[in-house]
Amino acid sequence: MLLRRSSVAHKLVSSSVAGRSSLFKLGGCSLFASQTAALPLLPDAMPSAREEYADINWDELGFGLQPTDYMFSAKCTAEEGFSRGELNRYGNIELSPSAGVLNYGQGLFEGLKAFRSEDSGGLLLFRPEENAKRLQMGAERLLMPSPSVELFLDAVKKTVLANRRWVPPPGKGALYLRPLLLGTGAVLGLAPAPEYTFLVYASPVGNYFKEGLSPIHLMIGDGVYRATPGGAGDVKTIANYAPVLKAQREAKRKGFTEVLFLDSVNNRYLEEASSCNVFVVKDNVIATPATRGTILPGVTRKSMIHLARNLGYQQVEERLVSVDELADADEVFCTGTAVVVAPVGSITYKDKRFEYQTGSKTTGQRLYSALTGIQMGRLPDDMDWMVEID
Repeated sequence: MLLRRSSVAHKLVSSSVAGRSSLFKLGGCSLFASQTAALPLLPDAMPSAREEYADINWDELGFGLQPTDYMFSAKCTAEEGFSRGELNRYGNIELSPSAGVLNYGQGLFEGLKAFRSEDSGGLLLFRPEENAKRLQMGAERLLMPSPSVELFLDAVKKTVLANRRWVPPPGKGALYLRPLLLGTGAVLGLAPAPEYTFLVYASPVGNYFKEGLSPIHLMIGDGVYRATPGGAGDVKTIANYAPVLKAQREAKRKGFTEVLFLDSVNNRYLEEASSCNVFVVKDNVIATPATRGTILPGVTRKSMIHLARNLGYQQVEERLVSVDELADADEVFCTGTAVVVAPVGSITYKDKRFEYQTGSKTTGQRLYSALTGIQMGRLPDDMDWMVEID
């Protein structure tokens, strides 16, 4: 199994590294440990090796859990550090009631996608090393050991290959991959868990929002905040998501698609929605809120900024974006691994509804076409973002 990339970083993924290295130790678990011992090739007896596609209706695929065949898991203990990991049948896991993740929220997750190339039919991953690095950043913030980039990529690659029959046909969706890093060791007092588990599971998905590619409609939360300065708003920790559910449900009850949050200090500057970053366009100037420790640094967000500059937009700004700018903006769109690029038809703020341009000639649509073209193999990958798996 090889990763077809020319860079040294990606050649390392297919190497077998016996040694371990770390920046420092946490209860014997090496932070950013570099174990990458390769797993055996998948046996032909696996369903994923026998069948080209799973028997589901790909045309009705939404964004919901569809259990697949296999998941990957690796343990980190004080005595052994990170194990090389293994593939097991997808299913429930056993946890102590005093596991760190259950008692103190010591858990992180990532989200990335695998695609079938329209050109070759091969399997492609979009910028997985960015997710690996973000997981490491989050692990450092929560005082958790983290798998190395090499181990992360190896685990993701093996999970895709084991579940390849669940990768949708070109143009029908993607295989969503959910890496998890959990404090699974038992702990009673407030302290880091003594053992950790790194998991990767997968599910085929279609569009995230029920609107599909149609415009979504946002409501700005009033007096409800997603993050505070000095907190962990820029970390993809599980603890950031349950607190937004009440505001999200209220928005949906009122007929909106999502909540757009303001900053918690001035109650004036845009931050992000529950599950995606936001961009505002005015006179061909593209602006997105600067992360500043309270906004998740999205992989799709980062890619959009790069793509926009490559497509000739002279001003692409990461800065404070005031809620007042919504009144005369030309266009607003959201980005994320799950949503990709979602056009915003309207935003409602304090009973004022602002409407925006949508459709084929907008900036958001142009960026969406460029991004998905690269992801699906229709357009040249000049940025070397895609990783092809054999």
